[in-house]
Amino acid sequence: MGELLVQDKNIVVPGEELATGMDYLPGAGTFRDGERIVAGRLGLTSVQGRAVKIIPLAGKYLPKKNDIIIGTVTDVLLNGWRVDTNSAYTAMLTLKDATAEFINKGDDLTRYYSFGDLIVSKIVQVTSQNLIDLSMKGPGLKKLHGGRVIRVNPHKVPRIIGKQGSMVSMVKNATGCRIVVGQNGVVWIQGEPKDETFAVKTVEMIEEQAHISGLTEKVKSFLEENGYTVNPDARPDETDGYYSDPERHHGDGERRYPDGERRYGGERRFGSDRRPRDRDQERRSRR
Repeated sequence: MGELLVQDKNIVVPGEELATGMDYLPGAGTFRDGERIVAGRLGLTSVQGRAVKIIPLAGKYLPKKNDIIIGTVTDVLLNGWRVDTNSAYTAMLTLKDATAEFINKGDDLTRYYSFGDLIVSKIVQVTSQNLIDLSMKGPGLKKLHGGRVIRVNPHKVPRIIGKQGSMVSMVKNATGCRIVVGQNGVVWIQGEPKDETFAVKTVEMIEEQAHISGLTEKVKSFLEENGYTVNPDARPDETDGYYSDPERHHGDGERRYPDGERRYGGERRFGSDRRPRDRDQERRSRR
């Protein structure tokens, strides 16, 4: 019979025994030593069913496929842009993944993205050599203008976002700021100067107290004590699973433009609302 020796969100150190027996499974940051599960790093325990893992308290961002990040353009090349990912590795944004527009050979690429531009992009590939490819084709992926940028511990990002985007939506709705939280620990905030400054303080408070239980109530009280109204019925944006920004888009991956154009997965289409794969299925059903 296995026994769990720690509780959820306990702080543990390397070598600390977390569970005994074979009823529990070692997750990230842990390893099995005989019938014991032992901590392999400093962090907070997370118990999900039978799995025991450790959430690091500190560390650099490690790029992963499908992460939504905020990057900075550092170089303009012949075939795309080099982007700083706030990690040890830079990423490449190629012409085909940067825009749906056709770019002629020799065009001035700074018309699209220039040195120092902030972009919300998606990691579409990470090779074994840590070569990273980005894409700008997707809901909410765009260039950011104005605002201010702060950097937080990337391992605290899930706490800043909250369950289904609840935490960051509460801050955004109370302060009236636009907030984008990249999974690489870069946070973009834009609003009125006073509200923007307070939103920064709130995000930094969440980062500092990420290991504390009942953090949502603490943040709510912090907002109300400073004169901000928290709407308990406010629903998170559709984008809050990774980042929060009131970008208008549809949950099925479709984006609509003022001229009536529709695009699925980067493909431009006019007129029909049906996706290409819907038409393929209809053809097969007629055979």
